[in-house]
Amino acid sequence: MRNSKLIYLIGILMGVMVLTAPAGWTQPKSETRGPIITHAFAVEKGKYGYVWKIYIEAEDPDGKMLSIASVVDQPAAGRYPTDWVYLKPQYGKHFKGYLQWNTFSTKAANLREWTYITLRVSVVDKGGNASNEVVFPFSFESGVEDQYKYILPAPFDEGDLQRLGYIGINLFDPTLRKGRGGGS
Repeated sequence: MRNSKLIYLIGILMGVMVLTAPAGWTQPKSETRGPIITHAFAVEKGKYGYVWKIYIEAEDPDGKMLSIASVVDQPAAGRYPTDWVYLKPQYGKHFKGYLQWNTFSTKAANLREWTYITLRVSVVDKGGNASNEVVFPFSFESGVEDQYKYILPAPFDEGDLQRLGYIGINLFDPTLRKGRGGGS
């Protein structure tokens, strides 16, 4: 009998907690808008070790942009972990600049000719809302001439652009992995 009274009391307390919970707990959040990448550009090929610049312009009406997420997919290697570049506070509402990726990696003494990767970039705000995703294909080719001589499209052709940060993903040659059909 004593246990049934205890269970009854716990049930009443839980019911009171549910009924008096703050409104944010019982009602869905109002719609929030995340950041939007409005323009993006990157070249599609370069030699291994190339300093690849990924140009991005983004905006957030709420002024809460926090970081840029970069993810690389590489055939036979899979998806690499997300790399994060945190934005300076002044870029919360709008930014236009570039991410720099020094593609040389100590994990890959040299990537094979025609190694193909896909870089996916999005912007995330302080609430965890992600922007649209932009996709940049890239192949490593030794025959690329004047790889640093390219004409930037608008709006990136207007004045000096800020480097927003560095992408720190280290690529590797999946054919050289131990136990994975590769060499030593």
